[in-house]
Amino acid sequence: MLDVILLERVEHLGQMGDVVKVKPGYARNFLLPKGIALRANKDNLALFETQKKELEARNLKRRQEAEAVAKSMDGQEVVLIRQAGEAGQLYGSVTARDVADALNDAGFKVGRGQVVLNLAIKTLGLFDVRVSLHSEVSVTVSVNIARSADEAKIQRETGGALVRNEEGDLVSEEELKNSEIEEVDEADAEALAEAADAETAEESEEVTA
Repeated sequence: MLDVILLERVEHLGQMGDVVKVKPGYARNFLLPKGIALRANKDNLALFETQKKELEARNLKRRQEAEAVAKSMDGQEVVLIRQAGEAGQLYGSVTARDVADALNDAGFKVGRGQVVLNLAIKTLGLFDVRVSLHSEVSVTVSVNIARSADEAKIQRETGGALVRNEEGDLVSEEELKNSEIEEVDEADAEALAEAADAETAEESEEVTA
């Protein structure tokens, strides 16, 4: 593990000025080159103290800039057109890079590392994805994954992915679920009716006997 001094707040790690232990790869590949941290040694600790006010002012400016972007990005929808099976499973997946690219196409400057997506998305539908604009500022964007622009529009209106029913028609997941419930209810009703008829028949036979 490597000791570093944080030059700004880092989520799940610490506040500005904290000395924390991190994996060497995380420090070398992200924290140090991004100017988010310094190696924790005597000289850098002294340097931090002399530059603390400047760092605080810089961090405040960055946060204000992030808050300005957040106002226009929060709730933004991006549409990703992908091929998928009838059950809605994607032929492939949607990753943080895909979401970042879509946001960049929409006019926002976002790196894939800012898209908080723990697992790749592998189905059609609407997904809320968090984007970290600053260590203290994040927004949620809607990722609409569909087979076509028309399907994306329907998903936006219905709030869910489109799948094919037994007749081959595209319906929302909620409609499919409701139709399945109705089928089960009808089957239960038929079973109860058959049981009642059988019971009536038995009673008739007993009376005749």
